Parts: sequence; C-alpha cells; structure tokens
Amino acid sequence: MSKNNTTTDKIWAKGILIDEIIEKFTIGKDPEMDMFLAPFDVLGSIAHVRMLNTIGLIRDEELPLLIGELISIYNEIGKGNFAIEPGVEDVHSQVELLLTRKLGDIGKKIHSGRSRNDQVLLDLKLFIRSEIKQIVGLSDELFKVLISRSNETKDILMPGYTHLQIAMPSSFGLWFGAYAESLTDDMQMMLAAWKTANQNPLGSAAGYGSSFPLNRQMTTDLLGFDNLNYNVVYAQMGRGKVEKNVAFAMSSVAATLAKMAYDVCLFMSQNFNFVSLPDNLTTGSSIMPHKKNPDVFELLRAHCNKLQSLPNEILLIINNLPVGYFRDMQIIKEIFIPAFAEMKTCLNIAAYAVSHLKVNHQILDDKKYDYIFSVEEVNRLVNEGMPFRDAYKHVGQIIMDGNFIPVKKVKHSHEGSLGNLCNDQITEKMNAIVSSFNFSAVDDAIEQLTANS
Repeated sequence: MSKNNTTTDKIWAKGILIDEIIEKFTIGKDPEMDMFLAPFDVLGSIAHVRMLNTIGLIRDEELPLLIGELISIYNEIGKGNFAIEPGVEDVHSQVELLLTRKLGDIGKKIHSGRSRNDQVLLDLKLFIRSEIKQIVGLSDELFKVLISRSNETKDILMPGYTHLQIAMPSSFGLWFGAYAESLTDDMQMMLAAWKTANQNPLGSAAGYGSSFPLNRQMTTDLLGFDNLNYNVVYAQMGRGKVEKNVAFAMSSVAATLAKMAYDVCLFMSQNFNFVSLPDNLTTGSSIMPHKKNPDVFELLRAHCNKLQSLPNEILLIINNLPVGYFRDMQIIKEIFIPAFAEMKTCLNIAAYAVSHLKVNHQILDDKKYDYIFSVEEVNRLVNEGMPFRDAYKHVGQIIMDGNFIPVKKVKHSHEGSLGNLCNDQITEKMNAIVSSFNFSAVDDAIEQLTANS
C-alpha cells in the first residue's frame, strides 16, 4: 500500500500535507451520508445567518444575498442537482464553498460562532424530525389497515395459544386489533424520541459555546424546535444519545412487525391453514411446483429483526466515550441514516400485505380445536352457582373421560375481549398520540424560514 501525501483545501487545513491513506480511512462514507443531511444543513445555515445579522456579524446588506443563495442551494438539493465535489470534505464545506464562489468573502462569514460539531448535531436532528414524521405517518396507515381488518373479522373465531398449545377461543378481530394497539405503544416511544430530538443544539459550537453573543433562542424559534439544549456540554453529549433513543423507538415498531410477520408465516403453513395470501403475493420453488411461499413476511421479519439490533450497535460505539466529541460518532451515521429507509419500506409492505391477507372462516370446524371451549363450559357452571375450582375439576374429568361436547358460542363482553374489541378507544388513543407530535408547527417554521422574502 503506497503512502502518498496530498494537498488539501479543507476548512481546517494549516498547510500540512495529508497522508492519502489516512485521509481515505477517516473520510469513510461521510460524503455519501452527508447527502442525506444536505437540505437540513442549508436550513440550519439560513437560521444561523439570520441570527448573526441580529448580533452584527452579518451586515444588513449582506443578509439578503446570503439568504437568497442559501435558498437557491436548498431548491437545487430538492431537484437533485447538488453534489459534494471531489476534494471537498463534507456537506458543510460544500455549502460554504458554493456561497464563497457566488458571494466572495461574504460567504466565508457563515461559520462565525459555529463548529462542524454543532452543525452536524443540528443536521441530524432536523433529519431525524423529517424521518420520524414519515415513520409516524406510515405507522398510522398500517394502524388503520389493522383496525379495518379487525372490525371486518371480529366475528371470525380462531384458536388462541399458550406454549403453542391450543388454549382458548380467539378471533381474527382480536389478532389484528392486538397489533394495532401494539403500534400505539410504539408511537408513544417514538413521541419520546421526537421530544428528545426536537431540541436545538445550535450555538453549542465545539461543545463549549462561543464568545460571540449568540441568540440561541432565535435559531430555536426559526427552526421550529420545541426548546433548546441549554447546556452546551450536554448538547454535545446528545450526539449518539439522540440516535440511540430514536433507534430504540424504531426497534419497538420493528418488533411489532416482526412478531406479526412470524404469526403470518406460522398461520400460513398447511398445518395451521388460518390465513393465505393471493398467489401473486407469494413466491415459488425451483424444484417443487406446488410451493406458494410467504417470502414477503419472511423478509419483513428478517428486516425488522435486523432493525432491532440498531440500538445495540449504537450503544457499543458510544458506551465507553467520555464527555466531548470523538470521531467514533461518525460511524453511527453509516448504520443510523440508512435504517430509516429500511423502516419505511417495512411499514409500507406490511400495510400492503396485511390488507391482502385472506382469513379462514372455518378453522374451528376441525375437532382438534374442541377443547378450547372447555373454559367456556367451566364459566357456564360457575354462572349456575358451582364454585370455580369444582367446575374446573368437573370439566377436566369430562375431558379425561372423552365425553366433552363443546358449545361453540362465546359470550365475552368486557373491554378488549372477543365481544368488545374497543377499537374505537384504541383509535382515539392512537390519534391523541399522533396529534401530540405537532408536526404542523415544524412545517410552518420551515416554510417561513425558506420563504424568499
């Protein structure tokens, strides 16, 4: 491996030649990851220069020039016309380079009172907000599919299991509804992650603030944050912690989807025959012409199990780091940023596949499921006055004697049971959680920030 030294025009360069091997290793996949952060880097810069103007570091006549060029860059990013050029270290440097080409020395002023540390912190938080909004929207769509399927199948019975042994009567309404309500808890975790992320770190600089009289509340308001990370050291300590919290929330969603996918794979096997997919949603075998495989749910399960490893990956990177910034955190982006696309794909495919799932209406016609109605018989005897323990022993003896005849009618009325799914209440719970994100406040702030006026 040759060791060549290269010149550099990096913003931190001091005229020292950089070893090419070291440079390639330290840059890693950062330019690729930074492309995801590009529009958010520009948004942060717009807010920052507006604030710099109020404290006298950007002159009044310079401000509209900078804002105009930044909005132009923002729009070009949206059109797909932005790239980090060869030799340019990161997105922050690229934006500053484009401004300097157009505006000369004015473009060099935007870094005043700012470090790449708080820039990337801000970029990641703005990116996270955007991605969480999409995940919540897709989760809500899947939730609605599950509630709809629950309502339409509420009277179709199926066996419930404990220890993979037939246990008590259940229904498809209960099964679909269970995963719907699971998503409400997942969204509660996502809301907590959102609140952690929706705090402004800008102005913390390299983690120790700035001697400039920065107005951090102004940038907080301009960017639509709920509040700011006040302590500048803690703002930097949030790097990695925020990603870990968001990863835990995503892993909660993934766990719900993986468990549901496992159920479907199990229920689709001929031994169960509870559900099926249309032929065009299954795949075949190269050797067995009869095969119709639930690959979509198997891959959904695998992707979601992979996503559940993300918090641990992040934890292992940050767990032994003391206070302050370390380059280790760069690697988090490589595993964290792509996870959002994977999560969104899983949510999309889950909603599509579940909406096409067919259920078997005659499962309980099979005599092997007769015993799941034994509890109903025990409860019937209790209602007639027999003590529960005596009723339990009585029915148990009938089963042992081979004389049990099930009455396949189930009358459950309490909240959340077969006869009272409480889907309306579950929907109210979900709606309340989703509305708590208050995405419109962020959208309004960004729309105002990018208005070219």
